[in-house]
Amino acid sequence: MSRTSPGAESVTTDATPHSEPPASAQPALSHGLKQRHLSMIALGGVIGAGLFVGSGAGIASAGPSIVLAFAASGLLVTLVMRMLGEMSAANPASGSFSVHAERAIGPWAGFTAGWMYWALLCVGIAVEAIGAADIMTSWLPDTPGWMWVAVFMALFCGTNLAAVSNFGEYEFWFALLKVVAITAFLVLGLLAIAGLLPGTDAPGTSHLTGDGGFLPNGSDGLITGLLASVFAYGGLETVTIAAAESEDPRRGVAKAVRTAVWRIAVFYVGSMLVIVTLIDWQDKALLTGPYAAVLDEIGIGNAGEVMKVIVLAALLSAMNANIYGASRMSYSLIARGEGPRFLGKLTGGVPRRAVVASSVFGFFAVLLKFWWEDTVFTWLLNMVGAATLVVWGFIAVSQLISRRRLERESPDKLLVRMWLFPALTWVALAGILAVLLLMLREDDTRTQLWFTGGLALALAGAGYLRQRLAAERRAAATAGE
Repeated sequence: MSRTSPGAESVTTDATPHSEPPASAQPALSHGLKQRHLSMIALGGVIGAGLFVGSGAGIASAGPSIVLAFAASGLLVTLVMRMLGEMSAANPASGSFSVHAERAIGPWAGFTAGWMYWALLCVGIAVEAIGAADIMTSWLPDTPGWMWVAVFMALFCGTNLAAVSNFGEYEFWFALLKVVAITAFLVLGLLAIAGLLPGTDAPGTSHLTGDGGFLPNGSDGLITGLLASVFAYGGLETVTIAAAESEDPRRGVAKAVRTAVWRIAVFYVGSMLVIVTLIDWQDKALLTGPYAAVLDEIGIGNAGEVMKVIVLAALLSAMNANIYGASRMSYSLIARGEGPRFLGKLTGGVPRRAVVASSVFGFFAVLLKFWWEDTVFTWLLNMVGAATLVVWGFIAVSQLISRRRLERESPDKLLVRMWLFPALTWVALAGILAVLLLMLREDDTRTQLWFTGGLALALAGAGYLRQRLAAERRAAATAGE
């Protein structure tokens, strides 16, 4: 008699919206992640290259009001993570929200959310590999960028092919470096704001209220900043995927989700407040790196090079996490009968074929960047531009349905509860819809919305067709008995 661990998905092609996949004889994923790994993945997962570099464009658009933009999007992300945490603590699974969507809504929903997220992570691998290679070639200009891409892809593919504890160790130290760096930045920034840092004067509110005021570009600038801030939060979901391979999945994910609020408040909103207080929001240096610009402003030597090291660590960490997340998501889908079976084999508790497939797709996306940067690669980026919001929508709808079922059937599993259910779940859904509508205002985000919408519809159609065919096969088998 076999057992299915919390981290192993069951093979099924005929799950219904009201049933969980049955147990299978598939071997289980390993449980090699320790609590310290999971804690640091949760802590460092919110600190990405999008925060260190991408936030500059948001500041340039919104000015000091970027603080409000990050606070508003942070509130939305907090609600989404709370909902996901509730479901993941109750039923840990390496497929995370894809499994929850399948159980709550139907196989087509799990298929759509899972493969869309897989595509998002694989494209992310390419973007991060290219960014990391750019930093290396800035230090070593005689070396080709493709060489560094190949080195990084081989390194992290190899890391993820080994035991999951290797992934956990890499992420532990990457996350620790990022946490130490941003904590040091916040401490130095607060000292400079208070006028306690040697050679600096307290700026007061001159940068917050001067230079056009707190809302220099009005509501349009705030909306642009809001859109930029929403996508800076991508990647938080990885901790619920990793939790399924930890020593105590339910306790681990519950702890990670409960600390999400203060992590978002400190790392994102806090650092934005420090930046716009210490430096003029119109400073062009913010576009290339807001953190380095602030450190230069307060007289920290070699700030640009120091931040390059931190951004490189953030990019490599994201590559490592995305290969891990993509491989586990695809393995989960395959184990549930929603993908090519030959990729679903486990070796030593690791889905190595899924790791290689995810890495190959990421490497192929890098080649598209070199071959057709302005056509195919841009098209690929647009395809997943709003994928995070689609996934968040599935999470919210799944939680609305699954919470009622859990209260009725297994109330003891509700280790984490969504606040003020169902009111805040509806608030989150409204927030997601509002962001999608706001994307229609800008040319770039409008294009992303249409492309991502097309991908979502294509996946949903394919998933629904698979669901109908499975139902017909069941009906035929029943009639033949």
